[in-house]
Amino acid sequence: MEIIANEAVTAAGLRVSMPVPGVVRVTDGNHKKSFMVSACIRKTAPRREGERLSWGRIAVEPENGMALYWDGTLLCADYPGQRRPQTSLSPEELKQLLAEGHDIPEDFLPNSKLWSLEVCKALAPEAVVYGLGDKTGFLNKRHYAYVNWNTDDPTPHCDNYKSLYKSINFFMVYSDAGCVGILADNSYRTRFDFGKEQDDYYFWSHAGGALDYYMIPGDNPKEVLKRYLALTGQNNLQQKWVYGYHQSRWSYYTDGEILQMVDTMRENRLPMDTVHMDIDYMEGFRVFTFNQKRFPDPKGMTQKLAERNVKPVTIIDPGVKIDPGYFVYDEGMEQGQFAKNPDGTVYEGAVWPGPAVFPDFTQNKTRLWWGEKLRGMTGVGIRGIWNDMNEPSNFTGPLPENVQFAAGDHEQIHNVYGHLMAQATYDGLLKADGRRPFVLTRACCAGSQKYCSGWTGDNHSLWAHLQLSLTQMMNLGLSGMYMVGSDVGGFGSDTTPELLIRWMQLGAISPFFRNHYAKGTRRQELFAFDRATMDACRVSLDLRYHLLPYIYDLAHEDMPILRPMVLEYPEDPVCRELTDQCMLGPSLIAAPVMTPGVTARAVYLPKGVWYDYYTGKRYSGGRYVLADAPLERLPLFARAGAVIPVSVGKPQSVEEITEVLLEVFPGRGTHVHYMDDGETLAYRSGAVRKLRIRVQGRTVGQQVIADGYPGPDSLAVRWMAP
Repeated sequence: MEIIANEAVTAAGLRVSMPVPGVVRVTDGNHKKSFMVSACIRKTAPRREGERLSWGRIAVEPENGMALYWDGTLLCADYPGQRRPQTSLSPEELKQLLAEGHDIPEDFLPNSKLWSLEVCKALAPEAVVYGLGDKTGFLNKRHYAYVNWNTDDPTPHCDNYKSLYKSINFFMVYSDAGCVGILADNSYRTRFDFGKEQDDYYFWSHAGGALDYYMIPGDNPKEVLKRYLALTGQNNLQQKWVYGYHQSRWSYYTDGEILQMVDTMRENRLPMDTVHMDIDYMEGFRVFTFNQKRFPDPKGMTQKLAERNVKPVTIIDPGVKIDPGYFVYDEGMEQGQFAKNPDGTVYEGAVWPGPAVFPDFTQNKTRLWWGEKLRGMTGVGIRGIWNDMNEPSNFTGPLPENVQFAAGDHEQIHNVYGHLMAQATYDGLLKADGRRPFVLTRACCAGSQKYCSGWTGDNHSLWAHLQLSLTQMMNLGLSGMYMVGSDVGGFGSDTTPELLIRWMQLGAISPFFRNHYAKGTRRQELFAFDRATMDACRVSLDLRYHLLPYIYDLAHEDMPILRPMVLEYPEDPVCRELTDQCMLGPSLIAAPVMTPGVTARAVYLPKGVWYDYYTGKRYSGGRYVLADAPLERLPLFARAGAVIPVSVGKPQSVEEITEVLLEVFPGRGTHVHYMDDGETLAYRSGAVRKLRIRVQGRTVGQQVIADGYPGPDSLAVRWMAP
């Protein structure tokens, strides 16, 4: 092993370096430009002591199984033995399974030829595994295996689904020794096995590309997550209205239908801030157009929505209709903006508009060109863009792996295509509009959080999908993507009143809160149900807008808004496995009901003092308690010393939140409340007011710690416990 400048080279040719503080990189030296890592790389030279390299609290022994030490404790190392696959199929057995219609994916066949690179690490008996984004199943991914290959499959995605819309190659392994995060910086198809094959190791394999991964050590998941974001990019603060309620369907067919829906919401005192327009607003599904008959005056429509304090968001897919005379197609063909076949001709697939071509977002010129097209949307008053079908989806089957992009073939680009489209959209919106861009995406990868928000894709109106959505959102948060949600009520199938009510309660604490449903299913706007159902759903909407000042404070902090219990209580073994409850920031525990017919449920309270949010009843933690959960109520508990800024009254939109007070629970705690213009990026240059609130017993102190934005020096206090 030798040290060259700021990196070490092992006998096997692997290079070990620290590109940013607290992060160790291992690569074979064949890597190309990363799509995932965005940090400014300034390698820090290690100190060498024999075969050990050290950087402060971190040490690595590259020739000893790439052993990673944290404060002298072994945290991560290559597995010393050989993999021991459990499954083996004879040709006859495989023939039988296929004959009966069983799907035998090559990803997991013992002798699969898909994989060209592999890393295998030892797995401690007590370790838990989190991450990989919106994979279904429980919070802890130990004993499960997955494949990262962005996949548009609208059938019910349950625990056995190995690939969904997002491919976030980041996970954490947390054990008694500490926590290590792994980012596998490779955009090819990748499989992960977290102790499913054998309990004493985990591994990941790539179908191509270079060996390039990062090890991120820390005492706990929160420390690791902070370093991961320093490497891949921070989440962006959204405009304040984005944290309100969004209503959507596939599709609102006319501008009149949209305005009537909004007016009906307002008449029934159902708060909302955003309406989403699905594919049918376009002229023949041509992106960047409006249907002239159904939406003859887009600017007039958006102005009427603005009068109602509602922001419009439009869907834009990547597929461009093949149609000579259509300006997007003509410009793209003339300027060389589309992906190509190996022979240099433009690749033709099919999506909603029929025959279509696909922009090559790996080209900077294509991203700039696409972004410029957004001026036509913002110019008529569109406030956000929803990127869909960007896996990319193709109705004639998956894009051939040899389709050519400027930065590589489709096999390499597939998993980052949605990420690059989001980048183009974010940059284009920022130039065209100047306000904080709202970009919603279905497909993405590690690092996408700096460009977009996300949702869990085409779920169904099933109780199982309500249950799955909570763990999907929590693991997305642990994977660095904070502004996330699920289609409240379910996208496909038909919801029931009880399911919708309970899903609205989860939506009320989800960072992104949108009710969205498909053609051919029952209407899902809240007023489409009976009075009792609508009233129960209104309770959740009122709760969301009541808590919105607190949620906006959380959005200013670069930690998940919705977070698993383990993020705040990593030492508590119960919290490491909790799947059916969560925290809203550091101060509130939410325990949604996700089973029909239930009106009470067990809630785990960690050590300390807790209060029922509604009644102020005091509880000692370190145990389960039975919480009342009538149909209209989401069980909530506040930590002693919690400060929850809330809106006054019952606002019907974010713009109606004009007065904030502090709900305070006796104890000891601090909170920082943020005030800014709610729209621009001026907060980044200091145009923000910060109010630090300290609680000691029943005494509250308030101090202005940043005064770059006008606002009060203190807020009224409401004590929430007797």
